[in-house]
Amino acid sequence: MSTSFTNGLTTSYLSGSMRYMRKLEAMRTCAGFGVRIVCRLSRRKLISEAISVGTIIFYAGPILSAPLQEMKDPDILRYLKLENGVKIQDIVDGEGPEAHEGDLVEFNYVCRRSNGYFVHSTVDQFSGESRPVILPLDEREIIRGLKDVLLGMKVGGKRRALIPPEVGYVSENLQPIPDEFGPRRSLMSHAKEPLIFEIQLLKVL
Repeated sequence: MSTSFTNGLTTSYLSGSMRYMRKLEAMRTCAGFGVRIVCRLSRRKLISEAISVGTIIFYAGPILSAPLQEMKDPDILRYLKLENGVKIQDIVDGEGPEAHEGDLVEFNYVCRRSNGYFVHSTVDQFSGESRPVILPLDEREIIRGLKDVLLGMKVGGKRRALIPPEVGYVSENLQPIPDEFGPRRSLMSHAKEPLIFEIQLLKVL
């Protein structure tokens, strides 16, 4: 932005501010006394405040006018509710091999609290790089609720599930658990509440 344009903008704003202050001086009265009260500001203070406000308005304008991105849920193909309380939404039907009890599977997931707050993901939110987990569909190694969600999925499929704590992290030895201390601590601190898992099955090994 050129200096002349900036100076012109500031001068115009100051001029308008001075006229507004003179109107306040002419119109303001003290109610009940009929005595004219003049709000006097030093010229230096007025200029300082006008420049500050003008700068905020000038730079905030583009931000405030930018449209907000609409958050949309994916289309749901079907709903399932299991006897153990797990609620499943099928988002994408896979076309590859189907996962069965005891299979070794590779998958990505995002874990959130029931209020939507992020807990952990195998996919980096910024780079998009994924670090999928490989686990057997065995209740001794994977949380039961997640195992039940993966059973019957086909490679390429996506599901979202609400997993009650009773079939969730009933033991700290059950997977999936993040390797990093911070995410692992965050996950364990919410282990006694329902968790939402969004899962994409990548491979049946």
